[in-house]
Amino acid sequence: MVEITAELAIPEQELSFTASRSGGPGGQNVNKVATRVTLFFDVAGSPCFSPEQKVRIRERLVTRISNDGVLRVTCQIHRSQSANREEAVERFVALLREALAVDQPRIPTRVSRAVKQRRLAEKKLRAHRKAERTARPELDE
Repeated sequence: MVEITAELAIPEQELSFTASRSGGPGGQNVNKVATRVTLFFDVAGSPCFSPEQKVRIRERLVTRISNDGVLRVTCQIHRSQSANREEAVERFVALLREALAVDQPRIPTRVSRAVKQRRLAEKKLRAHRKAERTARPELDE
């Protein structure tokens, strides 16, 4: 089981992995060994999520989910396939946690009178300085 939150866990059978050749570090190893790991997860077909959670995931991860509803996470930073697999699962968990997090509603606030007065005073001071720069002293003839 891959634990997403305290209440939500996904069976590992729902995750599928593919390996391919990586372009990262590894010297000659890059040309011979498939170390890049791609994790696929069918969000649309998963029974673990409620319909509301599926909608939230689709909206927040729209660039990572295909038209079929499959989430794709790729990792190729390590030289070994097993390390990349673990990293891909960690990224997957982080993505789902972030997508499922409920935002707190914003409480609108007002700008205080003192802040408004301070801003206006700074504007007047700045305008006065600029006006002094352009003012020309009158020549007595």
